[in-house]
Amino acid sequence: MASITMNHIVKQYGDGFPAVNDVSIDVADGEFMILVGPSGCGKSTLLRMIVGLEDITSGDMLIGDRRVNDLAPRDRNLAMVFQNYALYPHLTVYENIAFPLRLAGVSEAEVDRQVREASDTLELNEHLDRKPSNLSGGQRQRVAMGRAIVRNADAFLFDEPLSNLDAKLRGQMRTEIARLQKRLGITTVYVTHDQTEAMTLGDRVAVLKRGVLQQLATPRELYDNPGNLFVAGFIGSPPMNFLPATVEGTTLKLPFGEIELPAERAERAAGRGLLIAGIRPESFAEASAPHAREVSDANTFDATIDVVEWLGNETYAYLPFEAPPEVLQQLQQLEQELDGEVVRTQLVVTLDGASEVKSGDTVKIWVDAAKVHLFDPATSESLTVDLAKAGKIPGLADTVS
Repeated sequence: MASITMNHIVKQYGDGFPAVNDVSIDVADGEFMILVGPSGCGKSTLLRMIVGLEDITSGDMLIGDRRVNDLAPRDRNLAMVFQNYALYPHLTVYENIAFPLRLAGVSEAEVDRQVREASDTLELNEHLDRKPSNLSGGQRQRVAMGRAIVRNADAFLFDEPLSNLDAKLRGQMRTEIARLQKRLGITTVYVTHDQTEAMTLGDRVAVLKRGVLQQLATPRELYDNPGNLFVAGFIGSPPMNFLPATVEGTTLKLPFGEIELPAERAERAAGRGLLIAGIRPESFAEASAPHAREVSDANTFDATIDVVEWLGNETYAYLPFEAPPEVLQQLQQLEQELDGEVVRTQLVVTLDGASEVKSGDTVKIWVDAAKVHLFDPATSESLTVDLAKAGKIPGLADTVS
């Protein structure tokens, strides 16, 4: 096992476009690091530079204390698991797993020991004599992982390994990968565009946009303290709501009414003019709900429900609102960057599944003022982020290396 250090990594193609632009990330020995972001953000390019499949334009890539910029992939001792499995169709499961060992000239007895040990770990014993074409997608992915395990590599690299699987199988494989990584304790870098995978698997998550590192932190820190509009909109499902807002003293004025912010949350935003307020759907509740009544009778507003989606354990209520051009411009850009995930002029509120609200109902909604985020519409930077806990935010803070 070994750490992986990326120092000011740049990947620039012939047309001058920087697919990866000055990215610095330290992956600790044994850490599970996630690289996440929308399509075209540079995450797969960065992974391919780690393994040596892409040349590095500038910067230093270190595995352990060894600079590997000029080393061929076979000399870096890394094991990579691809999205399309990359199995040999004419070989059995046993031979697919054994392939790197035979290539390295390992004795037959040692090959058999390691293959059976890996197959036992991955519950593939009954499939060892089958060909890949006779396996399910999840079984093929486990075979690819088995081939990586026997490599005795310094690190595992995963390139969107679950994207070809159906939703139920993705959930099962997430659990298997997390369990396997903890058992082996091996350094792992995992690329995904799925924020659910990022939040559930990683020790830390690096969020990328257009080749630039936006924030590097634990999943909880990203959720609680997003450093800018992009991270706030990318992390969380349903996505965070963004509304036009102004702050006077500790009073936050929103399209639906006014709420009182905690003093420390309002301090940096007061007197700045038009802002963007970010509020997660789960930070709302019906004012009549027990939780809302226990917390506060204040910070409520009346709203007419436009659309209701009942999911059993929870209900999503949609409330339309108006936004000025300055805010709409930022949200339109953010929507493009997030592949249409942001609802620009609808407030999404998560209510209890037992709620009986219907379309057209006017209900009193409570909002948790302690969880309101405020952003500068000109720069998109957070004005309420707790910098001491927010992780590495280029240009804002560098508190976690």
